[in-house]
Amino acid sequence: MVYKNFSFSTPFLRGYRELKIPVISGDGTPAWPEMFPVSRIDEMRHAVGARYFSAQMMLEFVAPERARLDPDALHLYDDAFDMRTARIGEYLVTGAVAYWDPSTGRQKSDASVCVLVYRDDNNRHLFIHDAVYLTVSDSELHPLARQCEMVLEFLLRHGLHRVCIETNGIGNALPEIMRDVARRQNVSVNIQNIANHTKKETRILDAIEPVLTTGRLHAHRRIQSTPLIAEMLGWSPLGGVGHDDGLDAVAGAICAAPVPVRPLGQIIRPFTANTEFKI
Repeated sequence: MVYKNFSFSTPFLRGYRELKIPVISGDGTPAWPEMFPVSRIDEMRHAVGARYFSAQMMLEFVAPERARLDPDALHLYDDAFDMRTARIGEYLVTGAVAYWDPSTGRQKSDASVCVLVYRDDNNRHLFIHDAVYLTVSDSELHPLARQCEMVLEFLLRHGLHRVCIETNGIGNALPEIMRDVARRQNVSVNIQNIANHTKKETRILDAIEPVLTTGRLHAHRRIQSTPLIAEMLGWSPLGGVGHDDGLDAVAGAICAAPVPVRPLGQIIRPFTANTEFKI
């Protein structure tokens, strides 16, 4: 019997020696060059970000509490999304997600936020293209229906017919309200229900930090006129430091399955036939 009477005669792991082999040494030598050459290591670092790479591949833990979301790391752009070529500037867009993290929409409640995130999955770049913070008057008799009208307007403005709705709490009633609003406007809309069970700070950290710190997160300049930048400045993984509803919506959009986007093709150009000929 390995452990007689299921008790230890000596303290567990007394005198053990720790063996740590980081994937690459300080002088740049890979530990397993045949499996992880330098190019592959650089690719992993670029994909997961410095903090995850340090913990998982270099065996140097970095506490999540030290993480921050620096808005200066965002790449701001002015380009519109070109449906004909499916491009934002030089980037080919392969997918789009509209994500709604709802609230009551009242002035003093948590923010109700719908965001649009485009994806370039070939190069792993993400684009926060638009965001709307939904507010309704305190005198509004049907605040959820009014918000659904605003979200539907947001979708149609960007040529989309699918939205992901976070159905935790108040969002549980929204899919049916949204369908009713769309039906009355004679608009087709597809709704994906999203139920989140992980801590909000963890969702935001895991979704946004890797793409932000590796320079792969872009934002349209219109985002600067929303509270999202202020949320980034005040955010902490410890929570309790202010509003983060826009960040939560962005994190949800990053994690949700996108609608595939394909180029629509060349614009049809008119041709004028020459009819001045003799038979």
